[in-house]
Amino acid sequence: MKSYRQEKSARIALAIGASAIALGIGAPAFAQDEGADTANAPGNNVIIVTAQFREQNIQDTPLAITAITADAIEAKSQTNLAQVADTAPNVAIRPQGASFGPSVTASIRGVGQNDFNPAYEPGVGIYIDDVYYPQLTGAIFDLLDVERVEILRGPQGTLTGRNSAGGAIKFYSKKPNGDGSGFLEASYGSRDRISLRGAADFGITDTLAMRVSGVFKEQDGYVDRIDYGCENPTSGIPATTSGNCVLSKLGGVGYEALRGILAWTPTDRIDLTISADYVKDERTIAGEVLLRTGPVWNPSTAVNGVTLSDDFVCGKYCNYSTTGQPGVTADFIFAPGSVLEPTSGTDRSKYKGWGVSANLSIELADWIQLTSITGYREFDTEFYTDDDLTPINTNFGRNFLANESFSQELRLNMEPADGVNITLGGYYFEQDSVYDSFQDIRYVPVFPLQFRQPDPTSADAYALFGNLSWELTDALTLNAGLRYTDESKQQTYYRYNLDGVTINPWLDLIGAVYGEGYSGPDTLDVNGNGDTTDIVTALSGLTAKYSADRLDYRVALDYRWSDSFLTYVSVATGFKGGGSNPRPFNPGQVISFQPEKVTAYEIGFKSDFANNRVRLNAAAFLNDYTDLQVPVLACPDSPCAARLNAGDVEVYGFELELTAEPVDGFNLDASLSYIDQSIDADSLDPSAAVPPFGNNPAGVDPGDPPNVPKWKFNVGAQYRAELGNGAGTITPRLDLYHQAKQYSGPDTSGATRGRTFLPSFTTLNGRITWSNADEDLDISLEVTNITDEYYYLSRFNLLGAGAGFDKALPARPREWAVSVKKRF
Repeated sequence: MKSYRQEKSARIALAIGASAIALGIGAPAFAQDEGADTANAPGNNVIIVTAQFREQNIQDTPLAITAITADAIEAKSQTNLAQVADTAPNVAIRPQGASFGPSVTASIRGVGQNDFNPAYEPGVGIYIDDVYYPQLTGAIFDLLDVERVEILRGPQGTLTGRNSAGGAIKFYSKKPNGDGSGFLEASYGSRDRISLRGAADFGITDTLAMRVSGVFKEQDGYVDRIDYGCENPTSGIPATTSGNCVLSKLGGVGYEALRGILAWTPTDRIDLTISADYVKDERTIAGEVLLRTGPVWNPSTAVNGVTLSDDFVCGKYCNYSTTGQPGVTADFIFAPGSVLEPTSGTDRSKYKGWGVSANLSIELADWIQLTSITGYREFDTEFYTDDDLTPINTNFGRNFLANESFSQELRLNMEPADGVNITLGGYYFEQDSVYDSFQDIRYVPVFPLQFRQPDPTSADAYALFGNLSWELTDALTLNAGLRYTDESKQQTYYRYNLDGVTINPWLDLIGAVYGEGYSGPDTLDVNGNGDTTDIVTALSGLTAKYSADRLDYRVALDYRWSDSFLTYVSVATGFKGGGSNPRPFNPGQVISFQPEKVTAYEIGFKSDFANNRVRLNAAAFLNDYTDLQVPVLACPDSPCAARLNAGDVEVYGFELELTAEPVDGFNLDASLSYIDQSIDADSLDPSAAVPPFGNNPAGVDPGDPPNVPKWKFNVGAQYRAELGNGAGTITPRLDLYHQAKQYSGPDTSGATRGRTFLPSFTTLNGRITWSNADEDLDISLEVTNITDEYYYLSRFNLLGAGAGFDKALPARPREWAVSVKKRF
């Protein structure tokens, strides 16, 4: 019989041998969590997270992480992902304007993505119960029955893999326990806001439980869409209605979601959770406002001689957008007298999505556990855009996007000895998308651009990972991991006329003459240069392919000076995938771009003091980016919206988070963050760009980091007061949020290059809640944006491309709501 020492040595040898076989390719760290068993003890202030794929006290996790519990989410009147992100330092999740449909811009520490096109990859990984959500479309999730939200800042290349260069956001649903509990909540508020929420948890057998939850929300919009001709009858613009000139209210809410989770525990070593959800989001489009206009190169966009001008700047909460463009005969430089077909749509946005997942955990032995996570999700969306927000006929679009994805992850978690934890695993992901865009672009003066582009994009990736966490001493822990990722993507282009059948010769002359998918000699001399041997390629049927592999690593040391003070230092890498330009107007604009890579250095501490009544965490970081992906608005021969690898950037900053309960019942939370960047001018190599871009092609700006403000802070306070005599409690709460001005992109509309910003703002939210003595009934009054601050969530400037507009999405004005919640 083996001795304990021999058995322990054999386990270590087996685990290290398995690591060597897997080439040490790794991910999640395992740190000891001696405090987990007392997580719910009074006064311990313990929050359990799974950021490193195991249960850990957040104060034992050597990562910059914000964890928001369900109670905190409710207390702050937060209902969606964007509101939660406001409380996390150096994190920005914002809804996009109408031109980008029901999507978000997501950024952590200045790294992210603002274009929903499936050809691009997000820089922030979003996960629902450990299943990756691959797109920005539909990502403004409602916080339906969540247990907590974890926001991991900094690259998570070894922990969550690709497209988490900025960080990761993870939602965790409340799991069934079969105790018969549940709740119902109803709300009514501003602009006929109606909200219903509920959940029920029940046992089916001794080993099988189920939890069902749902939400229904409706609210009128806050931006008036006005008939310009009706409001200005002498303008020369024809009216489309009479009487009330307000055609609709934009920025409305129409959200429904349902989720079911089934938990089966046949033995104490097997745990299976199956979940399914359905979301329907149908509403008026985002309510944007026009800020300013500029020259439009094509005079044929005018309506009855009225051209685009600042006369169409409506005001704070209104615009003059239309739902289509009429058929006309227009003059273009190369196509005078062109007949343009009428195009039409609606002012509504539609999104439907559903998903299923299975999480199976098997404890193979006391020291080894196998976990399998399988997920499938699909969605489709439809939205229409009148980009200039006026009746002038510059452009109009109809957009349809369908996406489906599948992922499978296996993890083997081992604890062969005290203080030694090893994880090995593999991951596979695939997705297919079709972005069917129907565009009527009239501001370009060269030739007519009415076309349909039903472009399919497919992508897949696999990874092998492993991680070793080793307590070198009682106080010092080493985490070291590697992850190997291999990914590929391909996109096929089609440029049809509006009939969706014939090829548009203005965008794809070779395809129109020789047929879809042609690549060969120009025997008919379509180029007109007298050479019939030139090799030419049709844009329609052309497939752009991308592939790359990547080895990411993470090394971290943390030292616990005492039970209440931990310091850590880490270096980690990550990347955002590459691809090809999804919006070419000719084969020459099929421009590829490579992955954006980051190496991040971080130092921080986590502390609890004053008998665990005060918690202060801090982190400072330096992110070294190479091959930064940046957008350009001009390509050879005509406008486009491509990506290029434009240089190297260093992003640096710091973050502070504070929570405190100085006296019983009084809670305080706050955060502060700062971020800045510097650009290596020598890295802006003009040879890396497509002529005629030259040096600094897209306007990489040394002054301000994109997608996130330099300074950001929030402070929240609440006090729970006992009313006495069995009358229950009353809890007032206030939350103050400030954001400095935020760089939103270059401004190339003038003679010299400038910059555009989202102005700084400060908002104040309030909530007061009465709870009965049994704590099963709450009545709350909430007011958001108490001071009625006017500010912008996003901005879209296409003046430099000749489209003639600079517009923004204003945030919601002051709103109130009354809620009643009953627990059972």
